[in-house]
Amino acid sequence: MRMWLVDPKAMCRRHLQGEHLELHMLAGCLEKGKNIKGFIEKGFIDPILLIRRHDQLVGEMKRRGYNHCSHIDKLPKILEKGHIDPEANRIELYRRCDECREGQF
Repeated sequence: MRMWLVDPKAMCRRHLQGEHLELHMLAGCLEKGKNIKGFIEKGFIDPILLIRRHDQLVGEMKRRGYNHCSHIDKLPKILEKGHIDPEANRIELYRRCDECREGQF
């Protein structure tokens, strides 16, 4: 699981939808009380930002004409804060993906 926190407009379809899916996976783990400490410690996720990030991705998905019908409703009341470096993630994403780097969306 990973939250890129890169501007959704700069993400290719695959990474936009992939992060969206991973946010739903994260929500499911939180709902079931699974241990996600390793993801938090490695700087991959910040559960506190989950809903806001989901909304950002959904906004971009709708802007591109994608059909979205999966909402995140249930989260624990207390969430552990993570730390994500969006600039380092942008560099890593662009290193991995020519489409994201070119940003022709």
